[in-house]
Amino acid sequence: MAKNDPLIKPIRPKSPLEKFVRKYIVNKYFVTVFSFLVWMVFFDSTSFLVINELNSEINKYQEQLAYYQSEYRKNDEFYRRLMNNKDEKEKYARENYFMKKPNEEIFILVVDSSKVKKQP
Repeated sequence: MAKNDPLIKPIRPKSPLEKFVRKYIVNKYFVTVFSFLVWMVFFDSTSFLVINELNSEINKYQEQLAYYQSEYRKNDEFYRRLMNNKDEKEKYARENYFMKKPNEEIFILVVDSSKVKKQP
């Protein structure tokens, strides 16, 4: 055997990085698990990104639900107060629908907004 034979490669010691790469990264189980995780996080229909987006949408709808429930409670209280009190009903009709009694007149005053001084 000749020393300068091109078919014979010299044996060199492996570096710690090369050992790590051969032992873990090229390992078929590691590649399989890593591929599975990448698929589940980014590409699957139930991926982490989709679930996160759906959770934020759920939170938004829960906030809307809480708002509408509080508005419902306020309107329900107002309706009950209005239906149980004749004076309250009359006041509401006069203020919002300009209703009047048969023997009275209503004057609606309109202010010209161009002539009103604006306060700083």
